[in-house]
Amino acid sequence: MPKELLKGNVAMAEAAIRAGVEAYFGYPITPQTELLEHMAVRMPALGRTFLQAESEVAAINMVYGAACTGARVMTSSSSPGVSLMLEGISYIAGTELPFVLIDVMRGGPGLGNIAPSQGDYNQIVHGGGHGDIFPIVLAPAGVQEAIDFTALAFELAEKYRAIAVVLADGSIGQMMEPAELPPMSPLYGERAEWATNGTPDRARRRLSSIYLEPLDEEVANLRMLERRKQVQAQEVRWREYYLDDAEIVVVGFGTAGRVALSAVRAARAEGVPVGLLRPITLRPFPDEILETLSERVSAFLVVEMNSGQMLNDVRLAVNGRAPVEFYGRMGGVVPFTDEILAEINRLSHKKAVSRAIRHLNGIQGA
Repeated sequence: MPKELLKGNVAMAEAAIRAGVEAYFGYPITPQTELLEHMAVRMPALGRTFLQAESEVAAINMVYGAACTGARVMTSSSSPGVSLMLEGISYIAGTELPFVLIDVMRGGPGLGNIAPSQGDYNQIVHGGGHGDIFPIVLAPAGVQEAIDFTALAFELAEKYRAIAVVLADGSIGQMMEPAELPPMSPLYGERAEWATNGTPDRARRRLSSIYLEPLDEEVANLRMLERRKQVQAQEVRWREYYLDDAEIVVVGFGTAGRVALSAVRAARAEGVPVGLLRPITLRPFPDEILETLSERVSAFLVVEMNSGQMLNDVRLAVNGRAPVEFYGRMGGVVPFTDEILAEINRLSHKKAVSRAIRHLNGIQGA
């Protein structure tokens, strides 16, 4: 199919429609409102369900109800709106229901601003509500990936009866790029065997997140943990650039990773042996590739649009085998290529000085 010039928010909405989403419930909040607006036009025209709720709390509970029927269902929001949804998200996780959330992040904390940020990393990757919750989290770095990952999110959510999140910063939602949309998929046919259906010709099914007996709750948690292990084993994704001979590795996701790639290319043009690892799945996190790299590279530079929320995950994976340094911008500020390039050059110079000192010490020792 030919490429079209698409805004990220519109592209994700249309990708969800073409992936067969049957019901959308949401509440407008910048910088993701165009997603809801596109759904408001397209979903009723296709005979599907669209409802603008009175709040994010109402929207996520509508998602909960629809997900119980086995429908392919989703919502979208932005940082403070997602905060309001967390209780409902936890109920959905506890009931072991699949659904898709698109979070187009903005500056915070609090109401913050409407500028792009990556401040929801901990909220989504290490949070998502109370209890042991294991969402699958995908991080696009452009409009085409936003389309592809939205479709993938539905597949993964249903495969593992899990919550799948497309975690996109405001730049991804608002940018326009040429991209290719997938063909229209058919709507669901037969409902999942676990779903409620409200008809007398099938046995009654009861779905709940309440387990009053602790041992029953533990059994449910262990069942969800087993799915998490399957996801970790089968669904880790990343993109790598110039890693074959890299001595310094930059790690960044989403827009930060995209800007970092420009800085890496500029540094390579200056002769600096640097590469980029861009995580696609933030959960499950690409620990193993980082562990492997840490055994041969001299340093890592983590770049984020926050105060260093992915930084701890990188440090855990590297486990002290190499230095891990950080460069970040906060509050909705996007780092410039030159800023990241300066950090790469600083690390390269630091490495050269350290090598020279070791050489001199070797000469003096001789």
